[in-house]
Amino acid sequence: MSEDIIGHWLDLLNIEGWIPREQILGNEARERVPTKFLVQENENANPPTLFLTLEHMINNRFADKSFLKKIFPRLEVWFKWLNTTQSGNEPFTYYWRGRDDTTMTEINPRTSSSGFDDFPRASHPNSKERHLDLRCWIAHAAGILSEIAKKIKEHWHEYESTHQSLKDNELLDRFHFSTAKGMYSDFGLHTDNIILNRTSNNKIILKNPKHKFINSFGYVSLFPLMLKIIDPHSTRLFQTLNELTKSDRLWTEYGLRSLSKDSPFYNQYNTVEDPPYWRGAIWINMNYLTLSGLYYYANTPGRNQKLSLDIYVKLRTNIVSNVIKQYYKNGYIYERYDDKTGEGQGVCPFSGWSALIVAIMSEKY
Repeated sequence: MSEDIIGHWLDLLNIEGWIPREQILGNEARERVPTKFLVQENENANPPTLFLTLEHMINNRFADKSFLKKIFPRLEVWFKWLNTTQSGNEPFTYYWRGRDDTTMTEINPRTSSSGFDDFPRASHPNSKERHLDLRCWIAHAAGILSEIAKKIKEHWHEYESTHQSLKDNELLDRFHFSTAKGMYSDFGLHTDNIILNRTSNNKIILKNPKHKFINSFGYVSLFPLMLKIIDPHSTRLFQTLNELTKSDRLWTEYGLRSLSKDSPFYNQYNTVEDPPYWRGAIWINMNYLTLSGLYYYANTPGRNQKLSLDIYVKLRTNIVSNVIKQYYKNGYIYERYDDKTGEGQGVCPFSGWSALIVAIMSEKY
């Protein structure tokens, strides 16, 4: 079934190497999707999450070589498109395309292509941005593509070289570690001093932006942990683990919230009409990826092994307990959960990424 689904998605590959974010088919589906999301631009990438499934299939020997040989040419074209069209101004840096640098109604122009629509990126988008999550996605994809190539005896050296370069912790720190705040971060032209004028619906910039680290600790900051890029012995891993367990940062008794409580954008509207989305709520898919990273570090020799295990056990217990509690209370699985009460929010019943709770319960990462 997984092979069939992956095959159908790769069949959507266009001549340039782009795959659409979603398929909105039929009048009923179109009526439920906001107009601004109906047309998808093939300059904009999306997270290559299919590589997570391929990684799981390879690690558990579910994928036979004939299937891997069939999909390999399309994976190559897709990866090369992703690696070139989303590249940044400096080598080994990347930024998501599709942000509107002219909007006056959004405090932080949306980064919908990343999946984190209103997560606080740079307030003033430009080509000097460096997006941490995108770098980690490409590093992960390159590694899996290298593994597939080795299995089917295809050329793999280029992909392995890219993988190792993007996993280089010194380079990662140079481009994405904010020593002032002790956290991994995006970089860009940014100011926190912006407010919404609810009369005109426009934003007011109170302080001119500067090129700097964004320093809004949240899900994006955890990607080097989620995708197992930080060295197990690294002090950066300890810093990341220490920060995510603080209750005034991401830790709640229901799971990890999406944005730190000390961020000026925490639970703030991005426009007059758009309530906070990735600005505090608990999302099961990102908690799943965090648990996957913690599980890896808990089972990998290193100075942070025991700490990773302790956090893993507590976080998994919190997430599972709350989702089950809300299910028995209301009869639904939800799109996301409130970070203050644990109550379900958004779309329900929701059998999308929140269904990962079953994988969390069975410890399948």
